[in-house]
Order: sequence, then C-alpha cells, then structure tokens
Amino acid sequence: MKKIMFLIMIAGLLMAFTSCSKSEEAASAPAEPEQSAADDPYAEVRGKVVTMAGPFTDNDAIKFEESIKSFEEETGIDIQYEGSKEFEASISISVEGGNPPDIVDFPQPGLLETFAGKGYVIDLNKVLDMDKVRSNYIQSWLDMATMESPDGPIMAGVWGRVNGKSLVWYNKKAFDEAGYEVPETWEELVELQNTILSDGDSPWAVGIESGAATGWPATDWVEEMMLRTTSLENYDKWVAGELKFNSPEVRKAIETMADIWFADGMVYGGRKSIATTSFGDAPKVMFEDPPKAWLHKQGNFITSFFPENLTAGEDYDFFYLPSVDPQYGRPVLVAGDIYAMFDDRPEVRMVMQYFATGASVEGWVRAGGAISPHKDSDLSWYSNVVDRKVAEVIQNATSVRFDGSDLMPGAVGAGTFWKEMTAYVSGSKPLDEALKAIDASWPN
Repeated sequence: MKKIMFLIMIAGLLMAFTSCSKSEEAASAPAEPEQSAADDPYAEVRGKVVTMAGPFTDNDAIKFEESIKSFEEETGIDIQYEGSKEFEASISISVEGGNPPDIVDFPQPGLLETFAGKGYVIDLNKVLDMDKVRSNYIQSWLDMATMESPDGPIMAGVWGRVNGKSLVWYNKKAFDEAGYEVPETWEELVELQNTILSDGDSPWAVGIESGAATGWPATDWVEEMMLRTTSLENYDKWVAGELKFNSPEVRKAIETMADIWFADGMVYGGRKSIATTSFGDAPKVMFEDPPKAWLHKQGNFITSFFPENLTAGEDYDFFYLPSVDPQYGRPVLVAGDIYAMFDDRPEVRMVMQYFATGASVEGWVRAGGAISPHKDSDLSWYSNVVDRKVAEVIQNATSVRFDGSDLMPGAVGAGTFWKEMTAYVSGSKPLDEALKAIDASWPN
C-alpha cells in the first residue's frame, strides 16, 4: 500500500513539473500578432494627418476627396483638404506668415514659382523617388515643375489634374454631311479653310469679348502660335520676360494668327466683329441651320456654352490644332494643378509620391471633369468621349506648356496683353504700337 501511495505521489510531481515547463515555454514564446509592424509598410504613418489647401470647392472638392479615399484607407493617412474661392490671398497669408499647410495645390504655377524663389518650397529631388516620378511624366511636365530657389533649381511640385486647350471644335453632323475631313497637318487645315471659303461660308467662329477680361481668347491663340512657330526655349523666355513681345519670334506668332483672323471671309462677321463678339456666343453660329461658320478653337470648357441637348461625338466633335512647323512636334497648350510640399515628414512624402501617379486622379477621371497627365493612367478610365479625346491629345503630345498669360506678371498677362491685343484686333492700334505698349508695361 505504501508502495502504491509513493508511486502516485511521484506521478503527481512529474505531472506538475511537466505542466510548469509547458507554462514557462508558453510564457517565453512570443504571441502571434495578426500583422507584425515589419509586415505593414504603412505602420509608421497610420493615424497621421497631412494638411492640404487649394482652390477646389463645391463639386470639385467632393470629387477630389472621393479620388483619394482609397489611398487614405490603405495607408491610414488622413489628408485634410481645405478649399477656398479666395485661395491665392489666403495661401499667401499662410505661407508668408510661416504657417503653411503640408501640401498646397496651385491652379497656376506662377504663385508657386514666387514661393520657390523665396525658399519656402521643399525640393522634391531630395525627398521623393525621382526615378519613379520622372518615368511617369513626359519631360515638359518636369520642365514646368522645375523652378528657381535661393539655392538653385529645384523640383517644386508634381502635376495632378490638367486640361488641354489646343482643340478645334466643329458641328460633326454638318461637317460630315458636307464631306469635309479632319485635318492632320497645317497644310490640310489651310486646304480645309479654302474649301469652306469656296463653298461660300466662313471657316472660323471667333470672339474675344469677355467684359473686363476682353482679349484673353486672343492671348490663347498667340500662345498656340508661339508653340507652333518657335522653340520651347523661346516660349519660356517670352513668358519670363526675357524675349520681348516686339521680337521677330513673337511677331511671327501673332502674324500667323492674323493671317487667319484678318483674311477676307475667314472669320464670321469679319475682323471688326471679333472684339465685340462674346467668347461664349462665338461658337453658337456653328450650330445654326445651315452653319454660319465651321471651326472654333477653344479649351474643353467651351461645351458648356454650346446649345442644349447636343451630344458629344454625334452633334459635335473636335480635333487637335495641327502644328505649323513639324520641327516643333505636337505641342499642346495646357492648364492644370501642381502640388507642392511645404513640410517634410514621412507621411507627407508618401502623399506626394502618390500624387505623382495616375491612381491619385483615377476616381476623379472616372467621375468626369479631370484629365491625368500621368503615363500610368488608362484611357478606359474616362467616362465620356470629350474627356477621353482630350486625354488622348495630351498623351500624344511631344511637349506641353502652361498658358503663358497666366504665368506672366498680372499687369501684363491679365492686363496689357489682353488690352493691346484687343486694340490690334479691332484695328484701333497697329501691331508695332501694341507690342511696344506691352513691353513697356513689364515690371522692372
């Protein structure tokens, strides 16, 4: 009996020892996490906030917020965007006051260039994977984002939503019925103009009246001709004030435009009607029965001025404004938004790297109203025929440049350039006098 009790006691001790050993092993073994920090590429930034300011308000702000939602959900970064209709005034106060948001969306690069020149903007060359950035834009977008700082040239931003201006609109039904063909070259455009003239009609519908802003459509035409008759270097020098308006290069661009506008019968209503015809009313004559004019050059926003109940691709269409001189390739005049970085933190870098991809605007593209400048964007994203064709024009561009008047000092770009072109077009001033007046207005 004693022997049995002894064996039971030994067995109990062994069981207790084994249990304690297993408990110690369990305690010393690390717990299996659902996902270790090493496996989460966004562990460092989850829960972080990135502030951003820009001009997007109302429906544009909603589309922007929707387009970045998937990125926020994936990374855990909260991009807090604040839009303002008085953006330029408010952002100047914030930046100059030393309290800028982390990222700023500039609808025109001119103001960004001012801040870069004062040393406020972070050089993206030092904080982003620039091999990826460079591979996703054609060189022109990179050129336009390169700006001078106190320490020399920097990459001041990356381009987001953009739009194109080098478009010629026409009444597709009437155009097809007349047997006209879309021109691919400047020579073919000239031939089309002559054919329309010989048929007894005016080829072009042109109007530059816009209240206090009268003349701005003329500046767009001059910019288009600058891109088609001289080099990008000269265009950039002209915009910077280093190439005078009264130079042979700028004169040639204006005269190329005038060869169309001032020729007998070329514009509906004649030369004198151009300055008094509203830019929004000008294209409407294309849709009269029969059309009174056949072609109208303008950005894609102009469709909002077309008569109601017209269907894109059926009632109207557009083609790319051909290059005058083939040596300058297929340039496209553009506008758009450039995003700049004002504070360097890991989460801000990650957001900026994201903005350099098509994914950052994919949602907006699908919703309509945005064009992507990124090489990794896909034409299948576009939900309407106009946006898709504008995207094709921009994707096929060999070079792009921003609206020149928007980059010039306000006294010129939104002042004498508008005013003096109007005076020249209306015939109240000769070209020599108008060009000298613009040059004289350039700030010292």
